[in-house]
Amino acid sequence: MVQIKSPEQIAKMREAGLVVAAIHAATREAAVPGATTRDLDQVARKVLADHGAKPNFLGYGGFPATICTSVNEVVVHGIPSDDVVLKDGDVISIDCGAIIDGWHGDAAYTAFVGSGHSPELVELSRVTEESMWAGIAAMKQGNRLVDVSRAIETYIRRQPKPGGGKYGIIEDYGGHGIGTEMHMDPHLLNYVDRKRGKGPKLVPGFCLAIEPMVSLGTPRTEVLEDDWTVITTDGTWSSHWEHSVALTEQGPLVLTAVDGGRAKLAELGVAAAPDPLA
Repeated sequence: MVQIKSPEQIAKMREAGLVVAAIHAATREAAVPGATTRDLDQVARKVLADHGAKPNFLGYGGFPATICTSVNEVVVHGIPSDDVVLKDGDVISIDCGAIIDGWHGDAAYTAFVGSGHSPELVELSRVTEESMWAGIAAMKQGNRLVDVSRAIETYIRRQPKPGGGKYGIIEDYGGHGIGTEMHMDPHLLNYVDRKRGKGPKLVPGFCLAIEPMVSLGTPRTEVLEDDWTVITTDGTWSSHWEHSVALTEQGPLVLTAVDGGRAKLAELGVAAAPDPLA
């Protein structure tokens, strides 16, 4: 069953989302050559403590850290470690969440460590992020879940890949509902699978974590022996972007964006919902 939230509950999720945004800002600044992924985890822990929030990753299914730090060919669920030292030219996705009064926020971004990144990698991150926003813009009353999937896939498929070939839209992982738990129904594919049907209608109170994951090669992944770290099967590098979004009577509200998604959605011709905390 899909959990439908009241305006008051969405406001609580907005509080959690702003904590996630603060973690993003702090870890982005700390993701420099020479830092370990454990250092980034400590930064996130401090932000959570400063805001009186709880982590929703730590202990989830036994996950041993506050954030996921996925470097280069790691797609998702990388475990922070003292042994993983960031170096010039790396690409890292940082996925994190927060809980305020039992309500969850969850978002991810891709960052470039240092300099010297190829145009191919820069374009990969751009395409992945923009496909996320295409999915967010499809969060409209009357649409169905599949319309969000279609918007994400269509954007990616229309982008020419530098050097030729196609981007790999990761098949085994996708977005999800969010609310009183981090992962809830429905599961959101980043591509259209006709066998799954159209999915539920999008109505006010519907909340989704929209998170495309895209590689420079294969859409297929495997899990390492730690039972968490997910890598591409061909070793190609990947990008991961995510925002938690609530559909309201006034339109979509990007819970984990500082401005609620107003600026980016305006570029796409969509009016963001008013911020309940403004």
